[in-house]
Amino acid sequence: MATPRAIRIPRSRPGSPVVRVPSGRPKPTVTPSEVARVRRPNVGGSQRAVRLAALFVGTLAALYAAFVLYDRTAPGGTAPAAGNGVLEFTIIFVVFAVAGALYALTPAPRAVEVERDRVTVVGRWGRRRSLPPLELLSVSVVRRYPAGILAAHPVELVEVSGEDVPRRSYLVDAKLFAGARTSAGHR
Repeated sequence: MATPRAIRIPRSRPGSPVVRVPSGRPKPTVTPSEVARVRRPNVGGSQRAVRLAALFVGTLAALYAAFVLYDRTAPGGTAPAAGNGVLEFTIIFVVFAVAGALYALTPAPRAVEVERDRVTVVGRWGRRRSLPPLELLSVSVVRRYPAGILAAHPVELVEVSGEDVPRRSYLVDAKLFAGARTSAGHR
């Protein structure tokens, strides 16, 4: 039986220089309207939604821990959990934590894909909603949130509407829907 030998697979090294041969032609400039699809990620809106959900669940967990600790240290706290309501309280905590996290995360889409003939909003859970082109959409800012602890970038809660499009609210980066008509005033 032969002994196994090591086989070397050539790979480029990260420090090795890349040689580029310049062509005589200048690069053509491409505008976003000429590109098939421009994906605009929703970084600030996603950050704010995730951090807000974590803050909500963390606060709820602290309250839950305080109530359970109080129940255990109170007179009669040595009773079984099913007998004194801790089991029901735990179920209520889980339901509120999941519902609150879903409520905080759902309005923040992952990205907005802008194409010539439509705009696609990629939702938090992967659902894709097709909307008319940006020029036909109307966007009104409901609330502006400055950059801070919950998001590194300014975030806006916007309402998007258009012809044959029901009004929808999204938590997005400021200027994510740049190019759409803006409606005057807040609601």
